[in-house]
Amino acid sequence: MSALRVVPAYRHGQERLYVCRPDGSSVAWYDRDTGRVNLLAEDSRDDVLEALKPFLTGPVTVGPPPVPTPAELARLALHPDDDLAPNRPGEALLVALDRDPGPAHRLRPDPRRRALTAEETVGSALDALEGAGWHALHSLPLPGGDRIHHLLLGPGGLFAVHALYARKARVLVADPMVTVGRREPEPLLRRLRAAADRASHALTAEVRPVLALAGPAELTVTAPPRAVRILQDTELAGLARLGGVLKPADVEALHAMARDRNTWGRV
Repeated sequence: MSALRVVPAYRHGQERLYVCRPDGSSVAWYDRDTGRVNLLAEDSRDDVLEALKPFLTGPVTVGPPPVPTPAELARLALHPDDDLAPNRPGEALLVALDRDPGPAHRLRPDPRRRALTAEETVGSALDALEGAGWHALHSLPLPGGDRIHHLLLGPGGLFAVHALYARKARVLVADPMVTVGRREPEPLLRRLRAAADRASHALTAEVRPVLALAGPAELTVTAPPRAVRILQDTELAGLARLGGVLKPADVEALHAMARDRNTWGRV
């Protein structure tokens, strides 16, 4: 085999290095994250390793691609239009603002942009947990126009996370009411519990609600709220320390189900 070339590509947010023949067909790929060279033809092993030599970082495992798990097969069968995994934090708001930016002479900040800031802040904190056995999905649509801002799945269970903009404001929580600054109180915790219940029904697994506050100056909770965690965006990383609820295979299976848009049309 001659003239093999190495071509970088990104799949599902991860970089892979593909080893290709002159006609463009692949004979192998190298996954840096797992340290594995996946061979499509065993007789190309020496040539592939020689081509990849400048790119290899540390010891590698060489062999045929692993057999796909049921979760991977479900993902591969998913139509791209129905795959919610590529959604950015605040995806629904980004689309709405792109379609209707609002008047340029607005005297007060567009509340959608504040909400977007909160979802992006919280979403970034959740995305940082990827790679530790956790997955984060964003802007999951529910029938009736509602949505779940973020869904976090991992060893510690499933969490429906609602992002709330509270920059430099005092937040008062008196279950079910939440008051931010001088705004009127709203029964936000009741809505969070209802959204988590809908997610539990869709995934046939317990989903716990989380209220994530983006940048509050002060937080006062009059009494521990029923079944809702209240965290600041800087505290979300602590969720990664939770475990003992789901096995890795269960996490992957639930992630495959949750990323399918059709899953959420039933609630």
